[in-house]
Amino acid sequence: MLLADLVAASRDVAATRSRKEKTRLLAGALLAADADERPLVAHYLAGRLRQRRTGVGWRGLRDLPDPAPAPSLTVAEVDAAFEALSRLAGTGSAAARAAAASELFGRADAAEQAWLLAVAVGEVRQGASDALVTEALALAAEVPLAEVRRAAMLAGGATYVVAPAFSGGVAALREVGLTVGRPVLPMLASSAPDLPAALGGFGDREIAVDAKLDGIRVQVHRDGDDVLVVTRSLDDITDRLPEVVHVVRELPADRLILDGEALALDEDGRPRPFQETAARTATSGPHQATVTPYFFDVLHLDGRDLHEQPARERWAALEALVPEPHRVPRWRGTSAASDEAHAFTDRVLADGHEGVVVKDAAAPYAAGRRGAAWVKVKPVHTLDLVVLAVEWGSGRRKGWLSNIHLGARDPGSPTGFTMLGKTFKGMTDAMLAWQTERFRELATGPTDGWVVEVRPEQVVEVAFDGLQRSSRYPGGLALRFARVVRYRDDKTADEADTLETVRALAARD
Repeated sequence: MLLADLVAASRDVAATRSRKEKTRLLAGALLAADADERPLVAHYLAGRLRQRRTGVGWRGLRDLPDPAPAPSLTVAEVDAAFEALSRLAGTGSAAARAAAASELFGRADAAEQAWLLAVAVGEVRQGASDALVTEALALAAEVPLAEVRRAAMLAGGATYVVAPAFSGGVAALREVGLTVGRPVLPMLASSAPDLPAALGGFGDREIAVDAKLDGIRVQVHRDGDDVLVVTRSLDDITDRLPEVVHVVRELPADRLILDGEALALDEDGRPRPFQETAARTATSGPHQATVTPYFFDVLHLDGRDLHEQPARERWAALEALVPEPHRVPRWRGTSAASDEAHAFTDRVLADGHEGVVVKDAAAPYAAGRRGAAWVKVKPVHTLDLVVLAVEWGSGRRKGWLSNIHLGARDPGSPTGFTMLGKTFKGMTDAMLAWQTERFRELATGPTDGWVVEVRPEQVVEVAFDGLQRSSRYPGGLALRFARVVRYRDDKTADEADTLETVRALAARD
């Protein structure tokens, strides 16, 4: 398949706001590709490269060669070029990478260059999420959407089940199951404003209340001595968390898949600031902060898949496998026992953790889904928003990029985001130094003015006291007393909270 044809399809998808039409266009592009190219085309239609890291960023692509007069690149050639870039390392790799990138972009025409630049830095804005690609795959392969969704969740995304969907249909998709060593999409929690609201959704059923640790979500696979540790977004961080690898190798099992958190603790066993934990996933090598893993679920154990079993069975298997010091603190009972649940929650908060998650004891592990079986509760309102711009500080903060502009995802906005306010509160000196460097990298224009516009990539978790109506911002709402909790390097901008979520919070308040 020519890259030009894929770029044209991406352009057409971006030009329509109709979900049905987007799905039709994506399905058409999948059908137009050769069978062996379809998995790769699906990655590109979802707006991302097959390689998770290429070493190519915005800074290295600012000076592009002149575009080619006519398109000639194929998607296979593009993938091969990025694969070669991802393997460059060591002395001289920077120069080799620059030369290889220049060669690739020099073979692309103007439209292809723009798309390649966008996909290389994670900036393809076409409104085609993984969910839409899943729907398009079902349409193109003529298989039920429910079957594609199930297989995609267990395989780590829709792009990984393109081949079986086309080659074997429903039968092949049903053969897709848990595989030790292949990450699956994590189960996610919905939110409740407080514990009574969360408990009220479970009637009088058996539940667990788990401590919500302020760490890095980790999924760990073990096959003999081989251990794989991945993040919430399924990035491989095994070499960055040797403490987790050591703990898992000590467990009395040969093959397993565990879900949990890793976080840094101080000498008293209280959680360190999230940024210290996050730093461990950014680079390998020596660090001051050590991390401790805590597990709350087991999906596979020595040949037995557990993800479709009731949670109570998975919890029993977890308790028999993982010693208590490496299990997430948990209270079990019924939702009617609210006094005990409240007492447990108070202890969790007193220990310095950020909240609790209420879980249905009868629920299976719904990979990749956010439903009513898990409900998280935090003591304050928080949102994961995207930084749209940042202002230079004054006074003590002179020389640092300080006041950040906060936006929620909004598919109805031309930019894809709607601004909700600004804040400079909650920032330590270390955070100011970090964000000054980070936002200079993301700057889309001059950085010598007062306001620096940035690419909408960095997710930040903010706490706030409420929402108020505002004519100043296009969404009609503004955050009250917003302050930074932490930067979320484990989330992409596509996973930030939406304007719809913010409006729902405002209606509830």
